[in-house]
Amino acid sequence: MEKILVNNNIYSKYDFSKEKDLENKIVEYSKEIFGKDTIYIDIKKKISKGEVIAIPDGYLIDFTFENNPRLYIIENELISHDVYKHIGEQILKFGVSYKDSGHKLKKVFLEYIEANKDDNVLINEKLKKSKYRNIDDFLEEIIFNKKVGCIVVIDEESQDLENVLSQLTMDTDIIVFQAFKNEHNYIYKFTPFQDEIRELEESSSTIDVEELDTIVVPAREEGFNRVFLGENSWYAIKISSAMIPKIKYIAAYQTAPISAITYYAEVSNIEKYKDTNKYILYFKNKATELKTPIKIAINKGIAPQSPRYTTINKLKKAKNLEDVFS
Repeated sequence: MEKILVNNNIYSKYDFSKEKDLENKIVEYSKEIFGKDTIYIDIKKKISKGEVIAIPDGYLIDFTFENNPRLYIIENELISHDVYKHIGEQILKFGVSYKDSGHKLKKVFLEYIEANKDDNVLINEKLKKSKYRNIDDFLEEIIFNKKVGCIVVIDEESQDLENVLSQLTMDTDIIVFQAFKNEHNYIYKFTPFQDEIRELEESSSTIDVEELDTIVVPAREEGFNRVFLGENSWYAIKISSAMIPKIKYIAAYQTAPISAITYYAEVSNIEKYKDTNKYILYFKNKATELKTPIKIAINKGIAPQSPRYTTINKLKKAKNLEDVFS
C-alpha cells in the first residue's frame, strides 16, 4: 500500500467508499485543484436531447486563457466503478445533449454566479478585460459557440480509462485526486489542472500565457533519432486539451549527455495516440536543427522532465535554457 511521510507522520492510502465523499473534497478544494481563475459551479443539472439524459457532477468556467475562456463539464468518479458505464457512457451523453440544454444551463449559471459573491466579482473582473458586452453575452459564447470540454476527477488512473477516453471525440482531461490518512488527519495528493501553465503564471517568467505556441519535450537518443528525426512526429504526449489548438511548434530537449534543445519543427496536426488519452504530433516538414544548441546556463533543475511550454520567439532568441522558460 502506498504511503506518504510528512513531518515524521506516516499517512496510508485511503480509498473513498462513496463517490459523494470524493466529490465533497473536490468542491472544498476546487480553487487549489482547478486554479484561482476558475468558477466551479456545484450544481447537478440534467441535460438532455430527446431520450438521451445526462446529469454532470458540476461545471467549470476556466479563465486560464483570458482571451479564450472555456466551459468544462465535471465528472467525479471512483476507479472502483465501471469506467465504460459510469464514465464513457456519461461523457458520450454529455457530448450529445449539452447544446440542446444550453438555454437552461445559461439560466442556471447566471443564477449561481449572482448568488455567489466571489464568483460574481471574478467574472466581472475578467469581463472588463474581454470582448464580451456582459455576462449574458459571455455565457452565450462559451455554451453555444465554443467547444465544451470535460474533466474527469478520479481517485486512480487506469488503462481502461485511457482506452475509453481515446474513443471519445469530446476533449477530456484527467485529474487524479487521492487521499491519505493517519490516526488523526487526512492529506491529499493531486496534480492541479493545467499545472504546467499555472507554473508559468506563478513564476517570475515574462512569458504571456496567451502567446504560448511551442511545446518542449524531453527526448532520449534512441527515440529522438528514430521518431523525432526519422518519423517526423512525436507521440504519447500528455497535453491539456486547452493547449491543443495553441500548439504550432515542438522542440526537442535531448537528455544527457547532450542536455540541450537541438531541433524544432512546425506542427501540422495533433491526434489522439492509439488507445490512450495522450497525443501524437505530426510535423509539417523535417525538424530544423538549431545553429547553436540551447544548453543550461546555471540552473540544472530547469531541464525538462516532462513537456513544457514556451513561445517560438523565446526559443529562437534564447542563449540558454533559462531564457526559453523565463
